[in-house]
Amino acid sequence: MADPRGFLKVRERELPPNRPVAVRLLDWKDTHDVRVDGQPFLKEQAGRCMDCGIPFCHQGCPLGNLIPEWNDLVWRGQWADAIDRLHATNNFPEFTGRVCPAPCETSCVLGINQPAVTIKNVEVSIIDEAFARGLVTPHVPERLTDSTVAVVGSGPAGLAAAQQLTRAGHTVVVYERDDAIGGLLRYGIPDFKLEKWHIDRRLAQMEAEGTRFRPGVEIGRDISWDALRRRFDAVVVATGATVPRDLPLPGRELDGVHFAMDFLTPQNHVVAQAGDDGELPPLPEGAPSAAGKHVVVIGGGDTGSDCVGTALRQGAASVTTLAIGRKPPVERPEGQPWPTDPILFEVSTSHEEGGERTYLASTVGFTDDGEGRVRSLRVAETEYLPDGRRVPRAGTERELPADLVLIAMGFTGPETQPLEEQTGIEITDRGLVARGEDYAASLPGVFVAGDAGRGQSLIVWAIAEGRAAAAAVDEYLAGGTELPAPVRPRTHALRA
Repeated sequence: MADPRGFLKVRERELPPNRPVAVRLLDWKDTHDVRVDGQPFLKEQAGRCMDCGIPFCHQGCPLGNLIPEWNDLVWRGQWADAIDRLHATNNFPEFTGRVCPAPCETSCVLGINQPAVTIKNVEVSIIDEAFARGLVTPHVPERLTDSTVAVVGSGPAGLAAAQQLTRAGHTVVVYERDDAIGGLLRYGIPDFKLEKWHIDRRLAQMEAEGTRFRPGVEIGRDISWDALRRRFDAVVVATGATVPRDLPLPGRELDGVHFAMDFLTPQNHVVAQAGDDGELPPLPEGAPSAAGKHVVVIGGGDTGSDCVGTALRQGAASVTTLAIGRKPPVERPEGQPWPTDPILFEVSTSHEEGGERTYLASTVGFTDDGEGRVRSLRVAETEYLPDGRRVPRAGTERELPADLVLIAMGFTGPETQPLEEQTGIEITDRGLVARGEDYAASLPGVFVAGDAGRGQSLIVWAIAEGRAAAAAVDEYLAGGTELPAPVRPRTHALRA
């Protein structure tokens, strides 16, 4: 423990400031700069870690990150050792340090009676400094096996599995149906939360290690699933949970009512095509735009927040977020005691930038403008029934003007139709790809990692499952494994 009294000397959290709202709304760059330079307080914040006898932050993080250890190393300025300890459990801290909601911080022991340690900021500072100092280098396997593995899906679960299996000596090919590797990290998350050069420099390391990438190839269409199984010794299904949750209400078919990803993805493609001068090409014809429109976002989670920031940058006339439930409390409620991860009211960087947030708002339907376009939403106050159901309260309905409505209510599961039709693989009653305790699907040699088998979850869970599934694949191929398996899979009942 670097400073036994550090948490007594420095009692407040301090984070790097975000870029001014008026400035960052003019571009699509990261809302803040988290490089160590300009953060003289980072050592003090790392020194607040108490190096607890039982570090509950470990159980808060499914990766089992060795948080007290790398906090101590940052305090001492030992960056090479710090990145070694961080990489020992986490393949991609540059992703989790930016887009993970940090459940580790809500289980920080210091958080019982003080603001928790700034774990997430320390984490991203370690990886950024490591890249800047040239400390992130390829880990080429000492020997190659004769085994080949196909990883389908290049999100965090697929990439984590691929890197682990490549380092174990297997020949790994990652297939991605989009035109670039990264899954939702690439085209689902806006650049103001995750600039894509963070992905590219990690992919460069993986390619140098031997991982092969095949973007623009959709398994099930360009290559059948059965053909893929015949070609490779093992297959990892890491396609994510990409089926959006719908809101089937009167007027849902109106022009101007879209799923969140149908709005975010085209803009993220456009940002990827920006010239050296920062100029963006126009949105593709037919892509929804918020420019000059009254935008309503249904859903108060991270995807809804991304819609807010994107709409404001596109020049929306107004942005309103509707959440069906009550406004979460600012302080930890009694029913969600430490070290659980509580549901709290949070202000994202997008919410800082503008827009309104309305709670206890139940959407009843969408109103036509007479020409097939949405004109407004019919919204009522949410009423909680004794059985816990939430319904619109009678007599409270009102109209909310809207030219563009974005449904950001999460995802129900993976797209399983081609996989199921071509292979007969087992699907659960929740529409997920069924798997056992060893991440194995119902077909020999097929394994399932991340949201495709778990359901919609956090990036840190995706990476943890990718690492654990890689250990299962390695054992299947080699008869044993030394790869870590940080989590056991969540399994669900098969269809009746």
